[in-house]
Amino acid sequence: MKLIILDRDGTINEDRDDYVKSPDEWIPIPGALEAIARLNHAGWHTVIASNQGGLGRGLFDMATLNAMHLKMNQMLAKVGGRIDAVFFCPHTADEGCECRKPQPGLFAQIGERYGVDLAEVHVVGDRIGDLQAGVAVGCRPHLVRTGKGARLDETQIEQLCLDVPGTQVHADLAAFAESLTRAERLARGSQGTSDSDFGRHS
Repeated sequence: MKLIILDRDGTINEDRDDYVKSPDEWIPIPGALEAIARLNHAGWHTVIASNQGGLGRGLFDMATLNAMHLKMNQMLAKVGGRIDAVFFCPHTADEGCECRKPQPGLFAQIGERYGVDLAEVHVVGDRIGDLQAGVAVGCRPHLVRTGKGARLDETQIEQLCLDVPGTQVHADLAAFAESLTRAERLARGSQGTSDSDFGRHS
């Protein structure tokens, strides 16, 4: 099974300093939904691992979170994509849980649910905590320069890559999808196999 773990806010949809609190505030980053569809068409399953401290703070309830994800899934369906599952931490930073990134609890849950070797799984996020959580269980880290990642200058990017060795940096989720599908096409080409079932060429 080919699996990718995605952060949500700042990676798939626009982030807000005051939390994304309603479906109306859930706005996809341009090209992100199409990128997920492209990954799906190339045979990748996509799941979300997301901190949702706004739940713990009482800024929204589970029904509202479900409504956000319904909107996301409906918009994804229109472009031919899907998210297999959403794993989220509802706790605030001061609760000391094991599931709030950068702790790896959500990733451990995903590994158990799908029975996959997390060393073969890519994790994509806009903050160092997203990557640290994934690397703690062996995932391959990818930073996107959207959301919080857009605020980092080159020096900060270099430091993050030192702090999380092996990190690959992409402009956005679309650039990550292009990089991954291109690498697969090249690998398949070197093995003399067809890439006709992989994502479109850009």
